[in-house]
Amino acid sequence: MIDLDNQTTLAVDLEALEKIAQTLSTKEVELIITDDKTIQELNAEYRGKNSATDVLSFPVEAPFTEQSIFGMPLGSIIIAESYVKEKAETFGHSIQDELSLLFIHGMLHLLGFDHECDDGEMRMREKELIEQFDLPNSLIVRTEEY
Repeated sequence: MIDLDNQTTLAVDLEALEKIAQTLSTKEVELIITDDKTIQELNAEYRGKNSATDVLSFPVEAPFTEQSIFGMPLGSIIIAESYVKEKAETFGHSIQDELSLLFIHGMLHLLGFDHECDDGEMRMREKELIEQFDLPNSLIVRTEEY
């Protein structure tokens, strides 16, 4: 279900991420773990922000019926290795926990959630998943705390 392209040396527990993915969708998801330069280029090209970021999501833009009929993937999630390591150290949890948090965040964006313009729906769903998978506070939660 997850097509992993790990362009780094980051160790990934794919089974843990698969459990999260299966909770949210039956569709295939591409997960790319990359460096700051690559994610910065993508962020500049697709979001107009010329800086590195932690996670980007690119949903497959096809009509729902086509996705169902042709079994098209849900989309791609791109995560920066440096952010995973930095945030895990800063917040005192494991690299896998941080990777799982960013993956949840990316998956919710692929499913159409958008914390920048919703009324807290993404945050609520994120909190539910974090509790379900016994993970530390999410990106949105800790943004509010700090």
